[in-house]
Amino acid sequence: MTRTEDRPRPPAARASAGTAPPPSGAVGRRRTVPAVLWPYLLVAPTVIGVLLLLVHPLARNVLISFQHYGMAELIRGGAAGAGFENYLTVLRDGEFWQVVRRTLWWTAVNVVLIMVIGTLVALMLQRLGGRMRTLVLVGLVLAWASPVIATTTVFQWLFASRLGVVNWLLVRLGFDSFENYSWLAHGPAAFTVLVLLVVWQSVPFVAITLHAALTTVPAELFESARIDGANGRQIFLSVTLPVLKPVFGLVLSLEVIWVFRCFAQIWAVTGGGPGGATTTLPVYSYQVAQSLHRYDLGAAVATLTVLILIGALILYFRQMFRQEAEL
Repeated sequence: MTRTEDRPRPPAARASAGTAPPPSGAVGRRRTVPAVLWPYLLVAPTVIGVLLLLVHPLARNVLISFQHYGMAELIRGGAAGAGFENYLTVLRDGEFWQVVRRTLWWTAVNVVLIMVIGTLVALMLQRLGGRMRTLVLVGLVLAWASPVIATTTVFQWLFASRLGVVNWLLVRLGFDSFENYSWLAHGPAAFTVLVLLVVWQSVPFVAITLHAALTTVPAELFESARIDGANGRQIFLSVTLPVLKPVFGLVLSLEVIWVFRCFAQIWAVTGGGPGGATTTLPVYSYQVAQSLHRYDLGAAVATLTVLILIGALILYFRQMFRQEAEL
């Protein structure tokens, strides 16, 4: 005879026991995100940020460069089309080409110094002991993390004409001509101060990046080169540089971009002066837009700046890829 507790219980009894079935249709309504969509969902915030912060301003700048856009259009809105008139006006201006040559010279000087000094510091870190290496790395990180305006203000104090530490030190070393010397009143001197400032701010990034890359090079390669009688220079050219060539290429490209578009340091220290001696393309674009209230011409200069930078990087990458293909 079957016992009562072995009989199937009705739904009401199962519900009272805490094992009630889900409501009708609940299983059909439950949805999970397909696994194939998760990568796109994870990168979506970054893509949206890039579109809002980079792509939209760039597209807006290009649009203004093809319009007549001055103070009146800024206030009342609306602008008439100008076609390529703004670009022709800029390209026919001799001052624009002077600024282009100065910008290329500015970029070349800074990037060469940054890469050379940064590489030497990275190689030096490989030879230091643990404690000293940590101390130097902490100093590099602090210099790299310092705000741009804060570092710029410190350099202004250092090179002040009357109370600056640099002038005081040079006079103590016997260079009396630097007594109350105004660094920012002379074109070459102001250019030198800005180069020192930008190099100081950029070397830590290069040194830390290359030092991290050097730690990935197998020690056996260096040992084999030393056994073969190679000196330090030969080891760097035959072992270190070929192995780290992709990293060098990436760091060089980033430094070209950063130095080429450098604006805050130049504007805060010299404002592009004296006499335009430190005016680069980003500064020139800002001067045209704000001083002349010709936002259309300023946008055209900014667009040409981006095109020149892209062209220079394309030529560099083509040369680098051609060399790798020949190896």
